[in-house]
Amino acid sequence: MSEAPTALDKDKARRSFGRAAALYDDNAALQHEVGRRMLERLDYIRIEPKVILDVGCGTGVATEALMKRYPKARVLALDFALPMLAFTRKRGRWLRRPLCIGGDLDFLPLIDQSVDLVFANAALQWSARPPQAFAEIARVLKPGGLMMFSSFGPDTLHELRAAWAEVDGGEHVHEFVDMHDYGDMLMAAGLADPVMDVERMTLTYADAMQLMHEVKIIGAGNASRSRTRGLVGRAHLERVCRAYERFRRPDGRLPASYEVVHGHAWGASQRQVDGETRVSLDVLRVNK
Repeated sequence: MSEAPTALDKDKARRSFGRAAALYDDNAALQHEVGRRMLERLDYIRIEPKVILDVGCGTGVATEALMKRYPKARVLALDFALPMLAFTRKRGRWLRRPLCIGGDLDFLPLIDQSVDLVFANAALQWSARPPQAFAEIARVLKPGGLMMFSSFGPDTLHELRAAWAEVDGGEHVHEFVDMHDYGDMLMAAGLADPVMDVERMTLTYADAMQLMHEVKIIGAGNASRSRTRGLVGRAHLERVCRAYERFRRPDGRLPASYEVVHGHAWGASQRQVDGETRVSLDVLRVNK
């Protein structure tokens, strides 16, 4: 298991999402839909959290939904892009707003065992050190607390990746962590009863330029340190668009595939005894 597919330029990602804040909600339909499906999964889990942490909260769409679902909970909203938090802090009612925190999911600015529910929708792919991010989540999660996340797997935007590969050998599409590696990271972090699954989602576009514009406008462009630098000329982009045409469907639309990785696990009381990890039975859950 590698720490990350590529070294992430966190400053580049932070700037991109900061610039995208004002237009994000109008263009991030997929991310909001994934978040909605994550919230639906909470219907099947009995938990009454007192403190919730929304990691990578963005503009606070899921933050507000969590506040409504758990009206007695204190909701913390964390994001590394401060312009996103400007929208999040307006969520809720004037008597009950989320506590907004400018911070990095790789270095959570919270004390140990202080959170009952960690919710991270489409955030972990922007971790520069995913194993450390999970270790941080495990650190702040209370024994028996729940962490739930979604991210994107390696098949995400495979059509766009293939089109670029026909044009040049550069790295133009963000690389994503495999579901099985995420599962290993959950275990290594000491989280209990990890459950992973994948669903496939497809968006369609009139042309490849529309897709690339949408990825850019929501701030989700490639932020790898090994990405191709500099401006890409119109002729170059036209070649990419022509290469993408081989994916055109009978209905005349171009598909963009997303491999959506879902996972959840529980905070566990653990101690090492004779080199063996022992987990308290009272924090284990039966998955149904």
